[in-house]
Amino acid sequence: MNTADIQFAELPWKDRIIQLEYQWIGNAESSYPAVVFLHEGLGSLSMWRDFPRRFCEAHGFRGLVFSRYGYGRSTPRRPGEEVQVDYLHEQAHAALPALLAHLGVQRPWLFGHSDGGSIALLYAARFPQQVSGIVVVAPHIFVEDITIAGILAARDAYRNTDLRSRLARHHTDVDSVFRGWNDTWLRPEFRSWNIEDQLDAITCPVLAVQGEGDEYGTLEQIFGIARRVPGAQALPMPDCGHSPHRDQPQVLIEKAGGFIKERSSR
Repeated sequence: MNTADIQFAELPWKDRIIQLEYQWIGNAESSYPAVVFLHEGLGSLSMWRDFPRRFCEAHGFRGLVFSRYGYGRSTPRRPGEEVQVDYLHEQAHAALPALLAHLGVQRPWLFGHSDGGSIALLYAARFPQQVSGIVVVAPHIFVEDITIAGILAARDAYRNTDLRSRLARHHTDVDSVFRGWNDTWLRPEFRSWNIEDQLDAITCPVLAVQGEGDEYGTLEQIFGIARRVPGAQALPMPDCGHSPHRDQPQVLIEKAGGFIKERSSR
């Protein structure tokens, strides 16, 4: 991803002023609503690599990619600052609306991966009139045994392989990023985290995508969305793990882009 045109949005957040890195991509004159990309629990603007650009260029979309507070080159969390169990709600209900308002983005499509998918679902449920639709890729709507097993495996990899050094290329404070995600999901109280009942409030178009080999969740994550949200489409992807935009990028570009075009007012 070309970093030459990355900018920083200065926003109030709780008791401080923070900066969030962001980048506009694609067709600035697009007649479709903007597509806002929401990264995973260890992700950032740069960790999307070239997928958002390829996605937008393939369909003539304008896209917005950014790093959440604490991630990428955005303002890091303070030393010792804990990530709360409700952090996904906090991002969906406060942080994301603040950024969209600051940048003047109205009724976007949200394209969320993993944690970003959960944020997109929560945003669409809270603000049904402020979103054109959502594409959620490997989203979480509840915690499964396979989720915990995958997170424990990631902790071992962070300690014993080059995972830390690879992630450090994308984050100012990589240890804060990893601990904030890993420690929070492994808390006993997080085991009961569940947003299924909140999905009933979603009225926008929803495409829910998941790899059949996802190491962090079963297909019940997307089938659960399809049961709760009228008209939502569940798309299992074969030969694919937790990151379809890396494992099957062209298929995802075609399927998700077609879904957005068919359901957008130009």
